[in-house]
Amino acid sequence: MSVEAPTTITSYLRPIDRDGLATFAEKGRNNPEMRGTNKVHTVTDGQYRTVSHINQHEVVVDEPLHLFGEDTAPAPGEIVLSGLGGCLAVGITAVATWKNIKLSKLEIFMEGDIGNPAAWGAGGADKQPADMGFQDIRVKVNVEGDASPEELDEVVKHANHFSPVANTMRNPIAFDISRMD
Repeated sequence: MSVEAPTTITSYLRPIDRDGLATFAEKGRNNPEMRGTNKVHTVTDGQYRTVSHINQHEVVVDEPLHLFGEDTAPAPGEIVLSGLGGCLAVGITAVATWKNIKLSKLEIFMEGDIGNPAAWGAGGADKQPADMGFQDIRVKVNVEGDASPEELDEVVKHANHFSPVANTMRNPIAFDISRMD
């Protein structure tokens, strides 16, 4: 009786269209100033609960009970971290695809230190904009695939460097807000 060596079966995450990615990348090389516009329409249901309409999707946001919300959905800062995680996951998937690396696991864990001593400007501490919002964000990526740990580290670093959402958070941007007439 012969004993066969155990076989490792690895299932990979559903891949993206590599040819489509290459075509999109070529468009960017040919037009490096190319931009799109994201549009969101947010409506308040009452208290702090809002529903944002994004194309055919809806994202619900609320505040926890200790911040006078109903705790029916994630808080705004949690949604921001969710957007960061989604963008990093897209980038890691794209870079891995570009490098012909098949991923079998991709998880992103984020923590962000945020305070609200100004009480949204409603009579709290007198704070300046630079002192509010996230003051520190920590991201850990658990990624596995058919590449070495060093190659996977490079994929993560590369995706982080080119992440539109991470760069929005790292860099000052033009920001305009006004009341509609």
